[in-house]
Amino acid sequence: MSDHHIKRLLLLRHAKAAFPFGVEDHSRPLGSSGDAAAPLAGRWMVENDVVPDYIVCSDALRTRSTCAWVSSELGEAGPTPYIDSRVYGAGPARLLSIINETPETVRTLLVIGHLPTVQELAMNLASKESDESAVMDLATEYPPLGLTLLEATKPWAELDGRDARVTRFAVPRP
Repeated sequence: MSDHHIKRLLLLRHAKAAFPFGVEDHSRPLGSSGDAAAPLAGRWMVENDVVPDYIVCSDALRTRSTCAWVSSELGEAGPTPYIDSRVYGAGPARLLSIINETPETVRTLLVIGHLPTVQELAMNLASKESDESAVMDLATEYPPLGLTLLEATKPWAELDGRDARVTRFAVPRP
């Protein structure tokens, strides 16, 4: 199938979070290293020509902060993020159902979420045609700012498992 039918899905784990005493999980901020590193994910997207045209982000503070840093690097090319409270606490099946709602006009979707869900979903979607090294890397460790790039020819609404090709796994670093 020609490239204009390929959909790209970016699954990004938020940047390194802090663990302040007495702060509930949903309200945990990024740590100083997370604030420093988060823009690198957006820079990686620009440098690798995978700028999203739609962003779905968990409503947790650390994911929203990561999203703000990523968006600052995307600049005017980046879309206004959609903050979705359903992403926080979602398992892989629930996150996939949120992805299934994506409009067909979207060619590149960025989802900013949490471990273990982003890792499990990447593994669930990985087809036999996936880059073996990338799949092994994401299966072994999915650190903060872990980013999986998948490609699919199916409509968003029809993604359901083993039908997207993992092409890259990256952890943007300074």
